Amino acid sequence: PSADDLADEMEDVDFEDEGAEEPDAEAWESEDDEGVEDGMEAQDDSEVTFSLHSASVFCVSLDPKTNTLAVTGGEDDKAFVWRVSDGELLFECSGHKDSVTCAGFSHDSVFVATGDMSGLIKVWRVDAKEEVWSFEVGDLEWMEWHPQAHVLLAGTADGNTWMWKIPSGDCKTFQGPACPATCGRILPDGKRAVVGYEDGTMRIWDLKQGTSLHVLKGQDGHQDPLTCVASNQDGSLIMTGSVDCHAKLVNSTTGKVVCVFKMESVTPKAPISEGEEAESNSVESLGFCNVMPLAAVGYLDGTLAIYDLSTQSLRHKCQHESGIVQLLWEETSAVVYTCSLDGAVRLWDARTGKMISEYRGHSAEILDFAVNKDASIVVTTSGDHQAKVFCVQRPDR
Repeated sequence: PSADDLADEMEDVDFEDEGAEEPDAEAWESEDDEGVEDGMEAQDDSEVTFSLHSASVFCVSLDPKTNTLAVTGGEDDKAFVWRVSDGELLFECSGHKDSVTCAGFSHDSVFVATGDMSGLIKVWRVDAKEEVWSFEVGDLEWMEWHPQAHVLLAGTADGNTWMWKIPSGDCKTFQGPACPATCGRILPDGKRAVVGYEDGTMRIWDLKQGTSLHVLKGQDGHQDPLTCVASNQDGSLIMTGSVDCHAKLVNSTTGKVVCVFKMESVTPKAPISEGEEAESNSVESLGFCNVMPLAAVGYLDGTLAIYDLSTQSLRHKCQHESGIVQLLWEETSAVVYTCSLDGAVRLWDARTGKMISEYRGHSAEILDFAVNKDASIVVTTSGDHQAKVFCVQRPDR
């Protein structure tokens, strides 16, 4: 067996031991129990912990230009910009009156935008550490910077998608159906955006004209709200994920569905805590590999599915003990990262379906994470009020 296989086995053993079922557990009751109780917290693989938030930390982004700064937003109505190397606070993005659920840097790291649930969006100039623009929309669902320009997009609960030039504030709106615009993504060409809605429909918008190029609804759309959208590197393919457990692959030029990936329902793991049985499965996150024709889909039941796009078939199923919150691909390899409700970050080799490594340190679920460009660090945020920086570089990769 390779070192990775052994590592996998050891990880499995760790998991079983959490309940301290070894026969000698009774003999060492007091000591052992303490160890088990602190099991989650005891292991901390992180290099840096940022702990200025006083409640759950919902979102994190790295500055794209240097990857040296992080912005985090939390349930404490606060957002902070801090240094990844040592967790040093650069400045607080103050003035929010509700949970900060969206935060991100512009493509050139000049600006950072923070958005709270009530719809207050603020933009700060990073070098001057000062607010340069703010705007209030309806309840905020998602927010994203344009990949090449100082343009910000946001989707709201009334079905609108907003677009602003920053800092002038010139504004355009794209009116969707009368239900929340639950997710959105600007395509790599910078000319179009794909937006998913709560009624299961998906639209591709022409950002310049303000017109809808394609609408997928009914059989072509989803039966339940969309949860996530992604595009491949050249923007030719779009993938949509939904509460209906389907992931649809769409040709962005024709607006036609190329194929549908359906996850046959996995029998829930026993024991189930009360009230969990009603929990249905759903697609939580998805993304395309840049170096191979692969796509990854993460499900609430803990399944990571690796699909082969050339054959439109399931290639690997990687099972997690608990629900996947988000997944990200490494930019230049077939390695996919997942973070989950059990508080761990895992790296998977999509070619083999094997886990490469696992990082722990949070005492609650991970709610968001970001990977830097050269895939040497991961920054996570969690329900334990902390953000952490993990070094994930490995000599053999």
